[in-house]
Amino acid sequence: MVERAEGALSLPADWPAHPDLSLALNRMGSFDWDLDTGLMHLDQAALDVFDLYSDEYDGHPESLARRVPPDESTRLDAMVSRALKSGATFYGAYFRIRRRDGSLRWTHTQGVVRRDVSGRPHRIIGIVRHAAQELADASVRIALDDEGRRRTSVVEDTTAALAHARTVQDVIDVLNEARGLEYLGATNLVLGLVDGGRIRLVADGPEGSFVPGTRYTRVDEQYPMGEVIRTFAPRFIESAHDFAVSYPRLWPHIKGLGITSAAYLPLIAQARPIGAIGLLYRDKVGFSADERDLLIALGSSIGQSLQRAVLYEQEHDLAQGLQQAMLPRRIPEVTGGQVAVRYRSAGMGRDIGGDWYDVIPLPSGRFGMIIGDVQGHDTHAAAVMGQLRIVLRAYAAEGHSPATVIARASDFLHELDTDRFATCLYAEVDLATGVVQLVRAGHVDPLLRAPDGTCRRVTVDGGLPLGLSAEFARLDYPVTTLELDPDHTLLLFTDGLVEEPGVDLDDGMRRLTAVVKNGPRDLQLLADQLCDVVDEWGGADDVALLLLRRQGLDAPQSGGRLQQRVAQSDPDALTAARHMVRAAVRAWGAAERADDIELTADELMTNALTHTEGAAVITLRVLARPHRRLRVEVDDCSSALPRRQDAGETGVSGRGLLLVDRLADRWGVESRGSGKCVWSEFVVPDSTSM
Repeated sequence: MVERAEGALSLPADWPAHPDLSLALNRMGSFDWDLDTGLMHLDQAALDVFDLYSDEYDGHPESLARRVPPDESTRLDAMVSRALKSGATFYGAYFRIRRRDGSLRWTHTQGVVRRDVSGRPHRIIGIVRHAAQELADASVRIALDDEGRRRTSVVEDTTAALAHARTVQDVIDVLNEARGLEYLGATNLVLGLVDGGRIRLVADGPEGSFVPGTRYTRVDEQYPMGEVIRTFAPRFIESAHDFAVSYPRLWPHIKGLGITSAAYLPLIAQARPIGAIGLLYRDKVGFSADERDLLIALGSSIGQSLQRAVLYEQEHDLAQGLQQAMLPRRIPEVTGGQVAVRYRSAGMGRDIGGDWYDVIPLPSGRFGMIIGDVQGHDTHAAAVMGQLRIVLRAYAAEGHSPATVIARASDFLHELDTDRFATCLYAEVDLATGVVQLVRAGHVDPLLRAPDGTCRRVTVDGGLPLGLSAEFARLDYPVTTLELDPDHTLLLFTDGLVEEPGVDLDDGMRRLTAVVKNGPRDLQLLADQLCDVVDEWGGADDVALLLLRRQGLDAPQSGGRLQQRVAQSDPDALTAARHMVRAAVRAWGAAERADDIELTADELMTNALTHTEGAAVITLRVLARPHRRLRVEVDDCSSALPRRQDAGETGVSGRGLLLVDRLADRWGVESRGSGKCVWSEFVVPDSTSM
């Protein structure tokens, strides 16, 4: 016992308090459970915890059943049993009791297991106590922790969603649809971007909230967006009164929306404001410190995403403009056939690539078709594509054979200052005869669809892609000849139409073949459908399409074709050529123009033999579209172009081309791969004898 010092303060007579008093004052009761007899002693405080009178308890635990619900009793019995069997010396648990008025109340118990020398449990001594307030306080703490985690997840979830936003509209959609606005209780948002010294509104809040005259506002005007952009600081408007006093020009237009507070945040990227966002609230007054911190963090994330979106849109516009500039502005009409072209940009990335198509007019009614794909998906690929398209047109227009056109293009790409290669398919088409000559440089094979819808893959012998064939000195490209029958459709395309990650190329071709087979007959509708199915398949590559259909048999057909080689110093060959011209004129029903045709043909042959070295080749053919014409062509090995000149009154030469110009309906000169062709055309009447 502590001795009381003389003169010290006096202590209570019952100090220190007995443990029973301490337990009772803290609403705790004790129990002593003898396991051998099964009796359990409860003191008065314990009976109070169970809301029992003393005469309602007979010392047996079963008497507590009226206060402990069956499910709670089962759980407690199982817990005590585990403690006894496992050798534990302590246990504790929360459980509910049913009070006298029928309500449930949380209670806590804990006990110490006493064992004999052999380890057998024979007694449990413990306490029971009220736990309702304790658990209520814990629930509050848990709720606060949950709210904190939820607020943190708002920023994390919104930031994760913004990471996938590619455009400004994507950012707006994420913010409108994200759980963040729901958690924060915001009604909606307004978003503006800095455009010079003005703010351009790109999201104008809930329906009916647009304020006339605010689509574009100056940064120095008294609006909340302008203020946060000028000051680089957020502005929290905590009440309707605050809104009305601070922004009298804006408030009259939005007071009918029930807005009670708002948070305007500057969107800053790389230390400069790029815009501002406003979150509008109903039934909310004021912002806590945690809410302010959360909104500021959210604004920082939105600013970074918005800058990426703005830069993407700027680059996308540039890339799209470059892509469109590199593709042909128009596709020439082809006599005797229909053409459809499409370009579908990639689903991801910069929406630009090296895919292209082209149709090139060639002499004698022929034309070339090109489909190609430069490696890569960037502006460099598009630039290389544009250069390749130009040189391919030039080589084809010079009159080179299809294999030579592709070989020269490969040489050009190899010498170009680039590490890119390209695949390409070139087709030289003569719809008058239906003959198509195909050369493939590492490209996918084309498809051919018959009038009945049957579709098959056309196997085209091929060589290495452009650039690689020159690097490995393998420039000998084989030529595959195809006869395109009337009403048949030839489909050229890039690999984005059939290639897909995880899908075999042959499977992709079979899938495409099925689509073409069941597709619409109309060529333009078929091209549209092929682009649509790429979107359905989730294709991530760009796609170029070039479709050609030859007209049916009901269209007028061309006549025959005759050709004669005339060597230098070979009068017999020249005479034979003149006889061929005369016979063709009679046979093809052009007698009315016989003198003009024979004289023009003779003049062209004479010029070729006189002014060039080597032999000349004269070709006669009848063209049926758009009207019937007889065409005379004289080919030679010289690239020097003929010139029309005035011979004067006494000149003995120089009148040849003047004569041709006077007699022929049309004439001209076309380059050939190894020389030139001078041609003339004469309109002749239709003849049923052909």
